[in-house]
Amino acid sequence: MFNSREKSRRPLQRSAFVRPSPQRAAPSWNVNILPAETPVVNANARLYQYEKTTKEQFDKIENVLREISAMQHERNFVDLAQRFAKTQLGFSLPEPLLTNHWIKPVDIGQLYAWCVFETFINMSDEFFNLQPLAMEDESSFQKFIQECGFHTLDVSPCADGRLAHIVSYVLRLPYKSVRRKSYAGAMFDVEDSLQKWVETEMLRHREGKPNQASEPTRYLKIAAYHFSSVAPEHEGCAAHGSDEVRAAEEAKNQLLAFRQGVENSFCCGASIDLLLIGVDTDTDSIRVHVPDALGNFDVENYIDTLSLYRRGGAGKLNQGDYRLGENLRDVILAQVGSSPADGMLRLIARLIAGNLQQIEYVKQYHGGSYYDIGHQERFIGMGIGFEEIQLRNLTFFSYLKTVEEGAKDLDVGVKIFSGLNIQRGLPIPVIIRFDYHGEVPGAKARAELRCQQLNQALRQRYEDIVKRGYMHTLLMVRDCSMDVKAEVIGCSVTVNKEELH
Repeated sequence: MFNSREKSRRPLQRSAFVRPSPQRAAPSWNVNILPAETPVVNANARLYQYEKTTKEQFDKIENVLREISAMQHERNFVDLAQRFAKTQLGFSLPEPLLTNHWIKPVDIGQLYAWCVFETFINMSDEFFNLQPLAMEDESSFQKFIQECGFHTLDVSPCADGRLAHIVSYVLRLPYKSVRRKSYAGAMFDVEDSLQKWVETEMLRHREGKPNQASEPTRYLKIAAYHFSSVAPEHEGCAAHGSDEVRAAEEAKNQLLAFRQGVENSFCCGASIDLLLIGVDTDTDSIRVHVPDALGNFDVENYIDTLSLYRRGGAGKLNQGDYRLGENLRDVILAQVGSSPADGMLRLIARLIAGNLQQIEYVKQYHGGSYYDIGHQERFIGMGIGFEEIQLRNLTFFSYLKTVEEGAKDLDVGVKIFSGLNIQRGLPIPVIIRFDYHGEVPGAKARAELRCQQLNQALRQRYEDIVKRGYMHTLLMVRDCSMDVKAEVIGCSVTVNKEELH
């Protein structure tokens, strides 16, 4: 007999169909659901090329610095180091960190942080200049979701870096059209989401953006928790102790609190829809916890895309459209008893379609399951922004305005990087970023001030780590009202910020 703790740690059901109705057998799926206009093989190849080249730039850094460290006693060390770095990394190193090598060893820790920062700056600039993940015209996607009965998609995944690619890869959605804010354990800030809802509804009333307030569309809030199918007891969500049931329940509770907050404050909860998604960080497959006709859902009832894929979904990846028709409706009726609105069904079909592409992607390029099932993030990103981070295991996110409000997220991130970096003698690179709207007077100055305040609070909270040289920060701001690159305003590495890109 299970005790309460054992029961709470049980894995969720693995079947694609949970609790089928005894009156009717669960029907077979119609698997012709992936979009024909973009052949999967071409889309996957393009996405893999971006993932591979970007991560390789970060992963070169340690090997390059090992070689440079071995050169320190060469007579022409500075010239050798600069030529080697330029050839291997694409940029030169700051000379102040190299010139005193004959007096004391080169500070490899500072060089490491500086190289991570410079690599990110290059990646960020290329993202906004070249638009490598542009997938679909924003207006056509907005038209699609409005046809489904929604005007806004607001996604809150866990801050874990293994979910950083949830929009562009896992769900195959255009990143510009989806609001994404990450929080440890998917425990999103209810007040922040409420504020965004108010802002969205005000724009609809005052400016008709993204559509008129008179149109009967809804604000869709999605929470995305995660779990590990390969090592469920150890590589699940750190914020929930790798307990996938708890992760799902807590994410559900946040969604319900958000809806209740809208109802209590504005008496219009009917304008809110909720959706809960689980992500297997090993295979990128998803669990869609389909709501019933009243918008309620059960964490133990879900559609499992990996089961669908294994039942033949991959065989027809280049055919069909986003309509699953009566088969999807029958599956949902068998699963939850009552079907949501047609628009929700169509959106769910779209999410399933995109995810089947991603499962095929992981199979094609990663053997069906990632080798790095655990944390392998390269840096911590904190503040507001980071639209360009759309890759798995690149960044641990901490979206916040103050260190105090995001202390839980930060502590999780620092704990992760203590194992990834500090135990090996490398510092934690932290990029502090605030995006601002350039059309608002004084917005840039306020963003810069918030960066400085956040940097000071961070250094105070982790004072011991900073004093030992195991944490470095890069401060950036960006005008998010335009597709322009971010601007460096400060860096803790002892070089002038002008030397950074």
